[in-house]
Amino acid sequence: MSTRDTQTIQGLKNAIAEGRNWYVALLEAVRLWSSTEEDYNGRHYQYLVDNEAFDWLVLAERLCEELDGLIPEEELINLLFFDRPPIELSKEELKNFIGAPKYKAYLNYLYGILVEKFLLLSVTEEIRKKKRVLGLNNDNGVIDEAYQRIYGAPQSALLKQFRKERHYPQLRSINLSELNEFTYWLFKYRIKTLDKSRVASDTKKALTKLHEILDLKARPVYPSALEG
Repeated sequence: MSTRDTQTIQGLKNAIAEGRNWYVALLEAVRLWSSTEEDYNGRHYQYLVDNEAFDWLVLAERLCEELDGLIPEEELINLLFFDRPPIELSKEELKNFIGAPKYKAYLNYLYGILVEKFLLLSVTEEIRKKKRVLGLNNDNGVIDEAYQRIYGAPQSALLKQFRKERHYPQLRSINLSELNEFTYWLFKYRIKTLDKSRVASDTKKALTKLHEILDLKARPVYPSALEG
């Protein structure tokens, strides 16, 4: 950890101890944070994907590791697990708190990774529904068919091409960091290879699915429901 990041963590603790709203203090710490990735407590944290896409919630989780007992548990769970902050901020307010460079990189993550994942989810669900209508209840080939529909090639071929371009080993498995990088690569691949109307249509489909999930997350979870 750099000296700057050590100072950022201490400043975050001090701000909360002095009565500053923990979420606002957290966002200000995000602005000051300098590391793009690190290993901490046996886990690898990657905050910046492909030097362009900023996964701010991963950094928020890392910073909250340092704040044991300083944050209301319910608010912490809502932020990290349901992406529901304790304070609603406008886009401009969020940009001011975390700084313009990180906000731009956050938008890259939002559209280049998160939305791309929801595009794949949406198309996969479409294929599964069609198969059920035809009386086919297995998932064999569903993922590859979704990749074929969106990108014009199966997942295995695209992953092989991605790894070849990046000079990565052709392994049988993929970790979370590489998966995010691959997803961001797929986003760029889609933008580069498909016509603009198709890109716009697919992006709209992904955003519709994303908003469906966000609407579900926005619904309150009552203790009685958890207790079952």
